[in-house]
Amino acid sequence: MTDQPHASAPRPSGTYGAIPPALWIITLTTLAPFPAAAIAYGWGAPDVARPALTVILNWSGCVLAFLGGVRWGLESGRAEPRPLRLIISVLSPVVAWAILFSRHRIPDGWVIGGCIAAFLAQWLFDHQAPDVPARYPRLSTTITAAACISLAVCLDQALKTGHV
Repeated sequence: MTDQPHASAPRPSGTYGAIPPALWIITLTTLAPFPAAAIAYGWGAPDVARPALTVILNWSGCVLAFLGGVRWGLESGRAEPRPLRLIISVLSPVVAWAILFSRHRIPDGWVIGGCIAAFLAQWLFDHQAPDVPARYPRLSTTITAAACISLAVCLDQALKTGHV
């Protein structure tokens, strides 16, 4: 699977690795909860900080599940899907669910660290994946960077407040 269209399809202007503005708008809108929640948790009043941590952790779970779904869609669209890649794609939402389920059972720092690790593992999986559209690694990197930087702000705050 590549970004190359069928030979009979009209060729749009630009390169096939180019990311259309609509995809950037959707990606950046989807990322907005990460820095907003991280700022609220890192520097907000206590009555804002705790709910902000819930927001960023829940949003992390949603985005991790989405990334797994994207990977599933790319793989299942192949003429002969590779079973191992499909299984690994399903692991992303399962791991996200397990991380969210662990909240209030283990310290927040570990939950936040688990989210960071899950995003990085998903990113590594996506970047070694063969046969993906050229734009996919750039979009995946943007999502992962925004999530991990925001989660790192939360982890720093959790370490400072002793919620580790």
